[in-house]
Amino acid sequence: MSTKYTVARLTLGGEKFEILVDSDLALAYKEEKKGDVSKILVVDTVFTDAKKGERASAGQMQSLFGTNDPMKVAMMILERGKLQLTTEQTRKMTEQKRRQIIYLISRNYIDPRTKLPHPPTRIEQALEQIHLPIDPSKDAEEQLQTFVNALRSILPLSMEQISLAVRIPAAQATKAYGTVKNFAKIKREEWQSDGSWIALVELPAGLRGEFLDRLGKVTGGNLEVKTTS
Repeated sequence: MSTKYTVARLTLGGEKFEILVDSDLALAYKEEKKGDVSKILVVDTVFTDAKKGERASAGQMQSLFGTNDPMKVAMMILERGKLQLTTEQTRKMTEQKRRQIIYLISRNYIDPRTKLPHPPTRIEQALEQIHLPIDPSKDAEEQLQTFVNALRSILPLSMEQISLAVRIPAAQATKAYGTVKNFAKIKREEWQSDGSWIALVELPAGLRGEFLDRLGKVTGGNLEVKTTS
């Protein structure tokens, strides 16, 4: 089969249904949950076996999908079924997930000995040592704990939360609020009579450096931060 085209497959009621799709457009549809199905389909036909050219009957589709409209059935197959990835797509998605896993570990875990996050290069080297396969079809978040558990044999990892007391003057408070909310959980907050904003926030210890750097840029360094117990 050409790498330009691939199969999306859904098994329903013990029966297999397949559609022939443009590989890139179908992957984009699966990732973004939107797109024109008519442009994704190579042929507007639903098969029970695309390789053999065996078509699904109108009765089969009506019984299991509630419609015999090929376009509507194709949309359900794309949304709920499994897309057969091309070799190149698999390679790219695996690499993307690997980088996401590295980022999530460096963002959420620290070295308990130094109380600092491990550099991404160190995490990457450790991943190469454990030889644990990455599933390109699963979200990085779903696979994170499996990789953390495997890495702990060679890389000390601890998921610790820290609490920070933050005070931002009125001139920067509104602009900085969104940055704080994106990084941390706001435990308590209060707007002062002079328009300044104070808050107690909690975030992964590994994020402290990035959080303070980003907040410093947003406020021009005009802020106060204290670590609380």
